[in-house]
Amino acid sequence: MAHVPSVPLSIRAAVMGALLIAAPLTGSQRLGAQSGAPVIGRWDLTVQGPNGSYPSWLEVSQSGIRTLVGRFVGSGGSARPISKVEFVDNTLRFAIPPQWEPEPNDLRVEATFADDRLTGTFVTPRGDTHRFTGVRAPLLRRTGTPTWGTAITLFDGRSMDAWTPLGGTSQWAIVDGVLTNRRPGANLATKQHFTDFKLHLEFRYPKGGNSGVYLRGRYEVQVEDNGDLEPTPVHLGGVYGFLTANENASKGPGVWQTYDITLIGRRVTVVLNGKTVIADQTIPGITGGALDSNEGAPGPIYLQGDHTAVEYRNIVITPAKGP
Repeated sequence: MAHVPSVPLSIRAAVMGALLIAAPLTGSQRLGAQSGAPVIGRWDLTVQGPNGSYPSWLEVSQSGIRTLVGRFVGSGGSARPISKVEFVDNTLRFAIPPQWEPEPNDLRVEATFADDRLTGTFVTPRGDTHRFTGVRAPLLRRTGTPTWGTAITLFDGRSMDAWTPLGGTSQWAIVDGVLTNRRPGANLATKQHFTDFKLHLEFRYPKGGNSGVYLRGRYEVQVEDNGDLEPTPVHLGGVYGFLTANENASKGPGVWQTYDITLIGRRVTVVLNGKTVIADQTIPGITGGALDSNEGAPGPIYLQGDHTAVEYRNIVITPAKGP
């Protein structure tokens, strides 16, 4: 081995410092530039797929001093965590494992940030490419206390005139004064659209039943037979994938139950069977199955009918007079 002269520690430290300053940054060091990245925030996405457009949603947030993480909602399913979002040279990238997709591949997302908008592509687990655009989600903040208008009966046991089916074959009918979905089929939406409101309805599901009540056609409050399970964001009383009921207040299948739901801006209160299970919490974004991602617009009430049989009755909404 060749003899290497001894170099004083102070000199070696100075040389190493100079080399570090002159050397190019590694990939992990460049991530420091993501601190305060302009893509941080919530994004309402509109996606063009092979069967037309559908809504999606993305949240990017900062974890610690440099790492970007997030959440993602696709055309269906619940909000999915993103463990790492890369943002370099105004290009955003991330990948997440499949949720309900049968293929084992990740969903891969890439987008360009420009003029405070996102433009990019999804490569689905099946390998299809879907193009999308994204705009910042509105804050929907309200000031003051709402003034409530006149209550509107959406279903009185005699007529379905206030409703229209969405997609598929409608299995909805009035049976003994009850709005009844006899088997999986179309969803059912109000013809009238609403902004802020108080909603009362009663529902009954069979054993293993699954439905949902969509607020403004975008935010699903879950209706499902969850037995004695502990609450999660996808169980009865929750806002699907986002907000968890603070207790399991279910009465079980085959029994009439009640929801009293107040939505003001993004803030929601859910009372299930007389118990406040979500108290004035913020809904971050659209849930899977939303009709669109235009969160600033009014939307319908819609009842999920594509899963199982379910029954509803005494549906009354009281709109606010203004945002």
